[in-house]
Amino acid sequence: MRIAIIGAGIAGLSAAYELEKSRSAGAPVEYALFESRARLGGSIASQVVNDAVIEGGPDSFISEKPAAAELCRELGLGDQLTPSNDADRKTYIVVHNRLVPLPDGLMFLVPTKLVPTALTPLFSLQTKIRMALELLHPPRPAGEDESVAALVERHFGSEAVDRLADPLLSGIYGGDAAQLSARTVLPRLVEMETQYGSLTRGMLAAHQQMRTKMNAAKPAPGVAAKPAGPRGIFTTLRGGLQQMVDALEARINPAWVRRSTAVSALEKTATGWRVTANGTAEEFDAVIFASPAWAAGALLEPVDAVLGEELRGIPYSSSITVNLVYDENQLGSLPEGFGFLVPVSEGRSMLACTFVHRKFLGRTPPSKAVLRAFLGGMKNEALLTEPDDKLVAAVERELREILGTRTMPARAKPEFAQVARWQRAMAQYAVGHQERMARIRARVATLPGLKLAGNAYDGIGIPDCIRLGRGAARELAESGRPADVSG
Repeated sequence: MRIAIIGAGIAGLSAAYELEKSRSAGAPVEYALFESRARLGGSIASQVVNDAVIEGGPDSFISEKPAAAELCRELGLGDQLTPSNDADRKTYIVVHNRLVPLPDGLMFLVPTKLVPTALTPLFSLQTKIRMALELLHPPRPAGEDESVAALVERHFGSEAVDRLADPLLSGIYGGDAAQLSARTVLPRLVEMETQYGSLTRGMLAAHQQMRTKMNAAKPAPGVAAKPAGPRGIFTTLRGGLQQMVDALEARINPAWVRRSTAVSALEKTATGWRVTANGTAEEFDAVIFASPAWAAGALLEPVDAVLGEELRGIPYSSSITVNLVYDENQLGSLPEGFGFLVPVSEGRSMLACTFVHRKFLGRTPPSKAVLRAFLGGMKNEALLTEPDDKLVAAVERELREILGTRTMPARAKPEFAQVARWQRAMAQYAVGHQERMARIRARVATLPGLKLAGNAYDGIGIPDCIRLGRGAARELAESGRPADVSG
């Protein structure tokens, strides 16, 4: 079986790795990995500057999703897995140039502790009263999909959307709470509303159930517990996530990797698929699309116009990361914690800033501080056209205005600055995403040998992309024939 993989981001690389494993085990599998750019890895791009790890794209992955850590261990990178420094985890929201910490007891978007919520300056008195009365919400029957903003506003008011939901989701999705699907992005909250009415009561019940399970799992008296390794909410690799890309690249057949080779046409044939790239057409039994959905849609439109339109209809946002490396001796004391989020209503270029040297220990020399700013998003894509020096200057200015000149004095200049642009890189799970995916799967089911993998379908993070890429490859390799169900 010959399989074409279109796109060599982490999903495509994971698919190629899985096919290489099958081939090594004796499966009659060949593959070709097409990538339009010269480098592999998609938005994962790390470098080490003066012993400090700099991430141009994602800096970590969610620990509770196992696919990424499992792959790293398979690749011999288990000793490089580094948890986030959650003992010092603290996040702020910028409100009128002040850093306001998220109140204790906040479980994602849901306040669960009365006193911290009552005392926080993050919310007005009117919003705090509404949060207290939210406990009285009756159960709500499951209905049509709605935006995250609509769900949060119904329970906690518009200020909670502006100062909580929007900045938190912008940091994760680079998106807009008014556009993101509640059913897809926050399925647990939708279920809680159906069962409990009050999201606060639902979250407290879930927390109690978790504590009960943890207590039940404790060893009997006199039985030694197995030592647990350090585990944070996030996990990264000590030398940068590029280590994973390099390890995957080293394990696939270099002769089957087509760098700087954009696929220009795709045809469905009587026996499989014809892929045209750089003016050369090749025959394959199956195709794994690991490219962005909009790119897959353009190629698939001549094959299935409806499928192509559905794929191109998945919205994407763009983002910019600006990494600044400082000599700590030039800075005052940074606030405790990992960094801050900036609501869109603050009217700033920055959406967030991470104190990288605090979030992950051991990746920055003791005398250095790495500040990583995020810009762009759905509401400010015009920044992508700004030159690097203007973006760096804007971040420096806003850091001084938010953190104060005592912390960021005018004399403090970064020793190193890096700007990375990621145009149309982050898929947005808009309202109706699950219904769109049902339509896409139905169309893919009529096209034997076609698989979809990537951040546009069933999870945006690195573990999701790895899971989908490996799963698509495994199904094709195990079937020995073109599969007829989408990834």
